[in-house]
Amino acid sequence: MLQLGDEVLLYSVVFVVVLLGTRSPLWTTVLTTSLYLFLAMFRFPQVPAVLRPPEGGVGSGKVSVVAHRGGGHDAPENTIAAIREASKNGATGVELDLEFSADGVPILMHDETVDRTTNGSGPVSQMRFSDLRKLDAAAKHRLRDTFAGEKIPTLEEAVEECIRLQLTIYFDVKGHPDEAAAALKELYTKHPVLYNSSIVCSFEPKVIYRMRQSDPEVVTALTHRPWSLSRFGDGAPRFSSLWKHHWMTLMDVVLDSAHHHVLWKLCGISAFLIQKNFVSPDYAWYWAQRGVEVIAWTVNTNVEKHYYQELLQVNYITDSLVEDCEPHY
Repeated sequence: MLQLGDEVLLYSVVFVVVLLGTRSPLWTTVLTTSLYLFLAMFRFPQVPAVLRPPEGGVGSGKVSVVAHRGGGHDAPENTIAAIREASKNGATGVELDLEFSADGVPILMHDETVDRTTNGSGPVSQMRFSDLRKLDAAAKHRLRDTFAGEKIPTLEEAVEECIRLQLTIYFDVKGHPDEAAAALKELYTKHPVLYNSSIVCSFEPKVIYRMRQSDPEVVTALTHRPWSLSRFGDGAPRFSSLWKHHWMTLMDVVLDSAHHHVLWKLCGISAFLIQKNFVSPDYAWYWAQRGVEVIAWTVNTNVEKHYYQELLQVNYITDSLVEDCEPHY
């Protein structure tokens, strides 16, 4: 539930900034009122999300444990084998990446090319599904011998397997807002159980807003890593140019403020996926007051898992359910 203090703070800041910029009380009032009306007219309501496991499941009903890309450390990422391994190892959900082949078939793939994970080469968007199907999705995995010959699955194949295994699905959409919304809408229509067992996530607010336009009943989430415009995941600066670094740092501040005060309300999200290093008790409480679940990513050591599961009681995404593995930003 949106707190009254949020509304007052947001519009007060907008009023002051616009007033300083325009020096016109009239235009300041007009623009602030316009923002209020825009959000009131075009925002989507939140949809209740069932993200936590039932009593007796993993975390004893406290948190959800989600396998990142199906659990890319334990099996070839974004494959049927990964989904099955995740279920076997105790995951309550899986995060899956949506991409499209050249002939428009929705598939599971994280990268824009097939080079990193398969024995093929080239952009996914320039390869027909029949050609993608011939590739070995386990070719570059550390357990390639165990999972040799694993195929790139269609989105529908993956969804049907998750439904069979009763796993919550986190659809990670990195682009193609119109195509993704259409493909997911078709799946939700065909499998209504998804309304209570899945969530559509994206770093791009336009993807989430388009999904809500396509189907307002779908549970959605924004994904965010603070300082992502100016720094890499390990904290190293993206730019050697000092002025460009400072400019992008300023843009990071604007983007972060927009996520926490405007975009989440506009999209009506039910969850917020945040890079693990920024999660704290106060941060979890901030979102809980707004009816939004926090999901930390990517939590890859037993020490971290204990902290998020037992102390913070925050849902988390991990690359492995069986052992510690390398950090993932």
